[in-house]
Amino acid sequence: MPLLPYWLARPFLFRLDPESAHELTLRSLARLHGTPMERAYAGSMIDDPIELAGLRFPNRVGLAAGLDKNARCIDALGAMGFGFIEVGTVTPKPQPGNPKPRMFRLPQARALINRLGFNNDGLDAFVANVQKSSFRSKGRILGLNIGKNAATPIADAASDYLKGLDGVYAHADYVTINISSPNTSNLRSLQDDQALDVLLGAIAERRAALARQHGRRVAIFLKIAPDLDEAQVDAIAAALQRHGMDGVVATNTTVSRGAVKGLPHAEEAGGLSGAPVLEPSNRVVGQLRAALGPRFPIIGVGGVMSAADAVSKIRAGADLVQIYTGLIYCGPALVSESARAIRQFRVGAQKA
Repeated sequence: MPLLPYWLARPFLFRLDPESAHELTLRSLARLHGTPMERAYAGSMIDDPIELAGLRFPNRVGLAAGLDKNARCIDALGAMGFGFIEVGTVTPKPQPGNPKPRMFRLPQARALINRLGFNNDGLDAFVANVQKSSFRSKGRILGLNIGKNAATPIADAASDYLKGLDGVYAHADYVTINISSPNTSNLRSLQDDQALDVLLGAIAERRAALARQHGRRVAIFLKIAPDLDEAQVDAIAAALQRHGMDGVVATNTTVSRGAVKGLPHAEEAGGLSGAPVLEPSNRVVGQLRAALGPRFPIIGVGGVMSAADAVSKIRAGADLVQIYTGLIYCGPALVSESARAIRQFRVGAQKA
């Protein structure tokens, strides 16, 4: 349990605009890491190991990509009790992202809208930060999330993903291919059948070459959107298996606004995250599990605002769970609470 209850810090953070609060939090984490003040946010490490995709995850709760785009705070975030952390999305070249303001809170719905647009310092800076981290040396799992630059035409998207894969391969336990952000023009079109086949074919071919070069096969996951119908989910599931991908991250943010209609900021462009995404994300997780069978690794993400929400991901068919917006509304204690609840649920299910 963190030494400082989050409810004391949240009112101050929520008086700032969301992006300023985000940056202040990351700077503070970087400064406090490795000092006695780290106890203010550090959490218990729950032991609940699982082996997936050739990896041993110490517990089933991870950090979703997007919070630490430049991999600046891997070790500090790890102190919250995450069994695994995913950082990025990183693009080959640095880019500023979309114009500000580009993050909005919807507190009545416990939600956020962002249209950040893969703002990041580029692949070289990202890898340099990853190399400074000791997270992997402690037996925990690090995922590196890659995307395409906004200026790269969608027809040339595969070249950016291959550059990203080349750059992060040696430093990752798994790599996530992000084709589901709504904030890069036409990116979600890569989820369509033919485009996805071309991309995953290129990724699989490059991964085989990199595995020979580095003497290790790195797992590759695909991150998809919640705004897919059952036929689209089935087609993606088939493509994942056809190209030998190792897992799927379900889901990214939604462009739907039905759950927040009429609230301040609800009509802002961007991806909606938080509580309203729980049900659509769980629906996609369930459809993936039905299509992929019992053994294909699924990471469930979207709308985890409580330990019960984390368990709902496991019930829906996920093997692992990721958190992002829940940290903003509920604080670091959510990590160990969720990991503990998942372990208790699993033990109960085994006894039943």
